[in-house]
Amino acid sequence: MTTPAGVTPQDQAEARPSSGKIACTALRVTGSVAALVALYYLLPLDHSSAPAAITFLLIGLAGFLALVAWHVRLIIRSPFPGLRAVESLATIVPFFLLLFAVTYVVLAALSAANFGGHLTHTDGLYFTVTVFSTVGFGDITAKTETARLVVTGQMIADLIILGLAIKVIVGAFRRGQHRRGDPGQHPDPSTGR
Repeated sequence: MTTPAGVTPQDQAEARPSSGKIACTALRVTGSVAALVALYYLLPLDHSSAPAAITFLLIGLAGFLALVAWHVRLIIRSPFPGLRAVESLATIVPFFLLLFAVTYVVLAALSAANFGGHLTHTDGLYFTVTVFSTVGFGDITAKTETARLVVTGQMIADLIILGLAIKVIVGAFRRGQHRRGDPGQHPDPSTGR
């Protein structure tokens, strides 16, 4: 096993997160996602108005963008940017999905015509994930123009999430590595390795 000039195996080992740090990150992600899902299921979503639903979605999307910006800063400053990037994606994507699930449940509660019937919290989450994954089984469909516009908005946002947000997080990961000066990430000019 060769290492870049001047980098000892001990330096390389110190550049990797410990198993305890990985376990702590996994617990933080699990706790965050569990808290988001619990909050989603506890919200009384069937008692909202259309303006409240739209306002909630817009505020939620603004909160989502703020969350992405905050996580980018955390990744850049982290001593383990790769681990922080994985944690960020594992937190940001569920937040995004639950935001649209809330919107669909509220829309269905406002008018049964929006989706052809009442959506439970589980139905809203299921529909959101089928749209996100582009599976679209067809068992739940947007029936009204309003519902179709929201679903179209999610589809566009999905493409942005899959493209731009992942690119931003990967870029932050690379900037964090560069800031940290990770061994093996940049070739040694004298050897080209």
